[in-house]
Amino acid sequence: MTTDTPLDRFKAVLGGTARALSDEAELELAYTADAPAQSGKHLRVPMPARTLPAEQVAEARGFADGFALRLRHHDDALHARGAPAEATARSVYDAIENARVEALGSRGYDGIADNLARALDVRLRSDPITRARTKSEVPLASALGLMVREALTGRLPPAEAEPGLALVREWIDAKVDLSALALALDDQRAFQGLTRKLLEQLELVEGEQEPQDSDEGGEDEEGEEGQDTDEADEGEAEGSEGESEVEARGQQRDDQSQEGESEQLEGDDIDDAEGEPGDDGEEGMQPVRPNRPPADLSAQFDYKVWTERFDEVVAATELCDAEELARLRGYLDQQLVHLQSAVSKLANRLQRRLMAQQSRSWDFDQEEGLLDAARLARVVVNPTQSLSYKIERDTDFRDTVVTLLIDNSGSMRGRPISIAAISADILARTLERCGVKTEILGFTTRAWKGGQSRETWLAAGRPPQPGRLNDVRHIVYKRADEPWRRARPALGLMMREGLLKENIDGEALLWAHARMMARPEERRILMVISDGAPVDDSTLSVNSGSYLERHLRQVIAWIEKRSPVELVAIGIGHDVTRYYSRAVTIMDAEQLGGTIIEQLAALFDAE
Repeated sequence: MTTDTPLDRFKAVLGGTARALSDEAELELAYTADAPAQSGKHLRVPMPARTLPAEQVAEARGFADGFALRLRHHDDALHARGAPAEATARSVYDAIENARVEALGSRGYDGIADNLARALDVRLRSDPITRARTKSEVPLASALGLMVREALTGRLPPAEAEPGLALVREWIDAKVDLSALALALDDQRAFQGLTRKLLEQLELVEGEQEPQDSDEGGEDEEGEEGQDTDEADEGEAEGSEGESEVEARGQQRDDQSQEGESEQLEGDDIDDAEGEPGDDGEEGMQPVRPNRPPADLSAQFDYKVWTERFDEVVAATELCDAEELARLRGYLDQQLVHLQSAVSKLANRLQRRLMAQQSRSWDFDQEEGLLDAARLARVVVNPTQSLSYKIERDTDFRDTVVTLLIDNSGSMRGRPISIAAISADILARTLERCGVKTEILGFTTRAWKGGQSRETWLAAGRPPQPGRLNDVRHIVYKRADEPWRRARPALGLMMREGLLKENIDGEALLWAHARMMARPEERRILMVISDGAPVDDSTLSVNSGSYLERHLRQVIAWIEKRSPVELVAIGIGHDVTRYYSRAVTIMDAEQLGGTIIEQLAALFDAE
């Protein structure tokens, strides 16, 4: 007698279909209450209600089909080699490739096409294109993705996106011919070349920056040598994207230094921006990580804020009463009992490493210092022996403070935020035993879709390009000088329903950095835990689609190049290595505790 529920049977059918579509026998499919995601051969799709409503079933099928088709028809290594470095160009490049994969996979299969259309409807719910009222508010990646989909499949865009798309359709049609893309639908390499030309026509990339050198050699020679090159590139898929970005940014910096311009400022181009006319010119002459007072560090970014009147920096204890905090902390402890023991073992390992670095050593038989009690016996035996003294040697372990900056955005809801909270709790306790100060911070926004900042902007007549347009909320869960036992209940706040909203990472990094620079410790380590790029619908709907991401890149480059703070990042299900030079990406939140410990241990071992 089987005990499978309808949900279980549906998942089994969905997994079998995905394996058939992807031609991957080892593919695994699971339900999730968070955002749908694909990690290698592991798919996570939205979980329908127990009654299996038709709309929710189609939604799960749509995401499963889309992920499966990407496994079958998309080469990650090839895609990464041709990816542009600039954020807007990259998002357009990704959207066009996604349209190709779905068009290719749904060709001749109306059922698959309908499922993908349902998944598209779900994605568009949070897309700024559905709320755009002016041309500047339309995200170019969304618009081109929909237009390429229409050109390849003949399916009209969803009705809710049509008004926003109409604002830019004529402009795009005047610049590019999308019909040519259909000729290379089956060939990703050829399609990639057409996409690069399209980006050039839209003036999103420059022609000479097209990274075709490694591909052209393999294409000319074909045969076994070309095949070997492709296989080697697949093994280096994770690093290829970062390398192409570094090369493109390096070339861009050279061009800008020759021309004396910096209007196309990217994350690593801070030096150029700070050397613009009107500045004192001193910043551009400084070496990397200059040894100068913190007061001399100045960040000048092409970024503005509509109003800071409604922003807040608040202690976790001020956001709810003590009784609720205790209840939330109890819920957190109950949920993660099994994880706590595993992370505790890793934390003990870190503690042993730190204590080994701080272990005392002595110089014996000194003329002065502390009396060496172990050698008193020889004085008793022979009173003519002089007393022996010992002096403690100085340890090389520097006074250190560690800050954990945790993304409190809505996409962290569920296990990611729970594991982040318990990992931070155990880490703070461990480092406190070792004499290392630990601060735990979080960042989110006070409201969805703008809050009071957006209301004041609307009342002012909707001025163009207002900059950041939401009320940020920066949360202090534990101050560096606060004992762990006193701060422990505050971490339960992360479990509070409604706390997690949107994330503006660049400003949060600057805030955490400023707090660290005010500390007296000699060594400062800032660890960021995030699951995605900065997202704030209100800001991105009225500025460029890469506005927040570009600012984040600028802030990271400034900290890594000019600040004494050591910056390291952990991405949960999101590749943060394209932002941070010292970073690691994990695909399962269960790995977070161990990864935090390993990263810190590596930093201290290196020290």
